[in-house]
Amino acid sequence: MSAEDDGLLGGSDVRALAQALGLRPTKTRGQNFVIDANTVRRIVRAAEVRPDDVVVEVGPGLGSLTLALLGVARRVVALEIDPLLAEALPATVRARRPDLADRLEVVAADALSVREVPGPPPTALVANLPYNVAVPVLLHLLQLLPSLERTLVMVQAEVAERLAARPGSRVYGVPSVKAAWYGDVARAGAVGRNVFWPAPNVDSGLVRMVRRDPPPSRAGREAVFACIDAAFAQRRKTLRAALAGWAGSADAAEQALRAAGVDPRTRGEQLDVVAFAAVADARLDLGLPRVGA
Repeated sequence: MSAEDDGLLGGSDVRALAQALGLRPTKTRGQNFVIDANTVRRIVRAAEVRPDDVVVEVGPGLGSLTLALLGVARRVVALEIDPLLAEALPATVRARRPDLADRLEVVAADALSVREVPGPPPTALVANLPYNVAVPVLLHLLQLLPSLERTLVMVQAEVAERLAARPGSRVYGVPSVKAAWYGDVARAGAVGRNVFWPAPNVDSGLVRMVRRDPPPSRAGREAVFACIDAAFAQRRKTLRAALAGWAGSADAAEQALRAAGVDPRTRGEQLDVVAFAAVADARLDLGLPRVGA
């Protein structure tokens, strides 16, 4: 099926829409629009979008991915920071797929600042995330929307590697551990720069996450995340040294680490999210003030 047959946007369509709107894509907002219909079909397949899904999309832009999602999902809530694009998107959908227009709701807002999403609880997050805010947006929405069962995001290839990295990897770090708090994360493929207009200077990658319960933790998410941040702020140091400020002293950090069954000489990149939760719990058990309380 061609892009024209199912209403999806090709390169000429994207450029024509941008010209009609007087839009000049900006790096500030990470505006690199997908111009290849097969790529958006691939994203929807990789996301395993179902007919009963309520999908949140971040940064729909001119509607390339939105149109593909509307063809499969029950409802799409698109969060768009650019008021020009937010206003134009419903008209684009009505023009290309009038039969699907009632499935779309556009929210003109910064995804980092939203505190709720209108309508039924969303079940999936599918998005081409702006490179410069990809990790903060992903973590914010995972925390905000516990109903999300599945996530499929397209991000800079380097960010995709970090999000899906495992303990011991050279790129394992804060994004890896925090994403793992919410679910099981894995790479879902690579995307070349030639499917975008304008073409970015980097390649992209797909990251899939399936939601699961977070690790058991008496200390709670904020305390665990504070521990993670401290461990990787000085990642070349042992955890005894790196967590000294977080625990109150190097000796207190060692006590918490040993109580959690972690060698104080270990470095942060060796611990998974379950181990970080255990360290945060041990710190709490030592009687130190709870982080975030």
